[in-house]
Amino acid sequence: MVYVLLGEGFEESEAIVPVDLLRRAGVEVALTGVTGERVTSSHGITVVCDRTLREVDEEDLTMVMLPGGLGGVEAIQASEAALGLVQRAADRGAYIAAICAAPTVLARLGLLDRRQAVCYPGMEDQMLSAVVQRGAPVVVDGHIVTGEAAGSAFAFGLKLVELLTDAETAQRVCQAVHYHP
Repeated sequence: MVYVLLGEGFEESEAIVPVDLLRRAGVEVALTGVTGERVTSSHGITVVCDRTLREVDEEDLTMVMLPGGLGGVEAIQASEAALGLVQRAADRGAYIAAICAAPTVLARLGLLDRRQAVCYPGMEDQMLSAVVQRGAPVVVDGHIVTGEAAGSAFAFGLKLVELLTDAETAQRVCQAVHYHP
């Protein structure tokens, strides 16, 4: 199961586009509310989550994904339960994915130490010892996947599909949505 952590103020496209692509590929995904079942995005769209953070079943966890949006990132950063889940997932070798401002959460947890990563332009100073790959839409380093920004949501989501299924499935989904990288 992929758990997508949604905090108040999350960036819509960075959450919903990858979720849509993963579900089209047959990957189980749960929108997971950090502070409750209903979460409002940075542009005022309220989402009813599939689960709350308290309902996460770590036994079936294959990936934790963190969308950006400054409010959403702040909500994740302020949640000991969310940070604990990310850390436990990393300790187990599960995939950790973060896009836009969210890679800074991974940096603060020490998960990006000397790893290649990307983040929203202008936030590089918050990436600590990460080896930032400026301008890359998506960077994969081991079990950690980072994406640059909202404009990278399709490339980011398709990379997650590829990692959790295979390249053929990612190509099929790419063609089905008529994404032209």
